Amino acid sequence: MNSLIVWSFRHFFCRDKQFEVGSMLSCPLIAAGIVALISLLVCIGTPVQAADQKFVNIYSYRQEVLIAPLLDKFTEVSGIQVRLVSGKADVLLERLKSEGRNSPADVLLTADAGRLHRALDTGVLQPVHSNILDTLIPAQYREPNGYWYALSLRARPIIYAVDRVVPQELVDYEGLTDEKWRGRICVRSSNSIYNQSLIASMIAHRGIAAAENWAEALVSNFARKPAGGDRDQIRAVASGECDIALANTYYLAQLASSENERDQAAAAAVAIFWPNQDSTGTHVNVSGAAVTANAKNLTNAVKLIEFLVGDEAQELYAKSVYEYPIRDDLSAAPLVASWGKFKADDLNLSLLGEYNAEAVRVADRAGWP
Repeated sequence: MNSLIVWSFRHFFCRDKQFEVGSMLSCPLIAAGIVALISLLVCIGTPVQAADQKFVNIYSYRQEVLIAPLLDKFTEVSGIQVRLVSGKADVLLERLKSEGRNSPADVLLTADAGRLHRALDTGVLQPVHSNILDTLIPAQYREPNGYWYALSLRARPIIYAVDRVVPQELVDYEGLTDEKWRGRICVRSSNSIYNQSLIASMIAHRGIAAAENWAEALVSNFARKPAGGDRDQIRAVASGECDIALANTYYLAQLASSENERDQAAAAAVAIFWPNQDSTGTHVNVSGAAVTANAKNLTNAVKLIEFLVGDEAQELYAKSVYEYPIRDDLSAAPLVASWGKFKADDLNLSLLGEYNAEAVRVADRAGWP
């Protein structure tokens, strides 16, 4: 094919000259043709996936089993087929970076505003603007310039042992630094994006120095070296290894609804305390969606995100993953609603990403493993 293109240039542009490599530049039309040829061959050698009006491609940190019912429903109502790739958040981000403009991904689904900000910072997202999204999603739960939108909400309250802690002893996150809690608190590693975001919220509200003092004092009250995930912290409280933990709400719901009797017992042995109700509100975070920088199916990508904040999808999401709907006008699943209403921190969550790097440094200086 390439030789055919060269032959065409020779005979069309310079039929009266003998075509030899050494005499190419003697024919201006051939010289211009060669430049065009090189550009064409570069494009041929770098395939870019074309848009497909019947598909949307997703890279998702959320487990397929959790979001499959939503995606099936989207296909049913829109006729748009979903191609899903699931994986760890950091792996998917690196994949987007390495694929560049050849990436098939149209939408990135991930958890925590910190991860969404990392994707934005890396340059793999593009802003989109939708009246539906701007109307339904509260301003603090979407990136101000439209780079990402929250889909569901989770809180990170205090979890306490009902037989060893009186709720009147608890007030706020800051109170966990009191000496009375020495050796009684379980928290996962500061490598967790959830803890990084909690620290970032404190930096946003109170400054770096205050956040670092809080982290240092909290570490001094640890019952053990951080180990495991949020469910493990709850189990540790239930078993008596510690009396208090910090954990995301949906992890407690997962234990309470588990078929495992020991997990059910662990959930029954603890209760939720909503901290900072008289000040900033309980720390919250989100799962969210963003359109990738090189999305080939941009219209379908926006349609998908709009669908995910619709009534039916929000209700399905709340029931399947035990998270709060991102919309104020919809109710949580009965189990989650049974914990009562609370005042949530209204900080714009984009700040959690902006302060993430500083939060990591604060945790390191505080000796939080």
